[in-house]
Amino acid sequence: MLIELDGRLIEYRFARRRRRTLSITIDAAGLRVSAPLRAPWREIEAFVRDKERWILKKLDAWARVPHPPVVHGVSGETLPLFGAPAVLDVRAGRRLVEAHEGRVIVQAPARARPLDLLVRWLKERALQSLAPRTAHYAGVLGLPAPRLALSNARTQWGVCTEGGIIRLSWRLVHVEPRLADYVVAHEVAHLVEMNHSRRFWALVARLYPGWREARERLELTAATLPVMKGNR
Repeated sequence: MLIELDGRLIEYRFARRRRRTLSITIDAAGLRVSAPLRAPWREIEAFVRDKERWILKKLDAWARVPHPPVVHGVSGETLPLFGAPAVLDVRAGRRLVEAHEGRVIVQAPARARPLDLLVRWLKERALQSLAPRTAHYAGVLGLPAPRLALSNARTQWGVCTEGGIIRLSWRLVHVEPRLADYVVAHEVAHLVEMNHSRRFWALVARLYPGWREARERLELTAATLPVMKGNR
């Protein structure tokens, strides 16, 4: 569907659902509008127009997001490490991966795949970074450090299970630590509130006051995560 906003013709996807309120979602796929089954069209259009400035700002922000790089595991490729670019330096030799002055050096024997070694190392670095932060935020709430595990998710940064296990995407190793901290604080808050109620968001704000900005930046960051070809 199309709508004109501030002189610009904007394409969007529209769906009616069993819901009580109107909603707008903007991501790498563009603008989506969802409405209750019986919502009048004039009400829907008025709702969208009322959000005009915000919609255009978000669409422009997504338009500036670069496409995710594909990393094959060869020298010269670049990938983000804790928010800073790092250049791959792949060499033959005994199994070794280390970061040094803006480079990630990967040494691999003849039969080993450098990319496999790199991903394994990135997961180790992610766990080393996230474990103490998880313990820290749990401590703020007077809780013991929860069990922490890594996931391979690309679109879900973290999850807290009913059993109190927190799973965080190892791909957080790519983002700035202060943004990863928001994800950790979010999931730790679920140890107390397994919902997204006002009480939950009050806990998140207590742990991480700038959570709104961090959440918005993470939405954009997710679209730029490198694709490790041949790995999930």
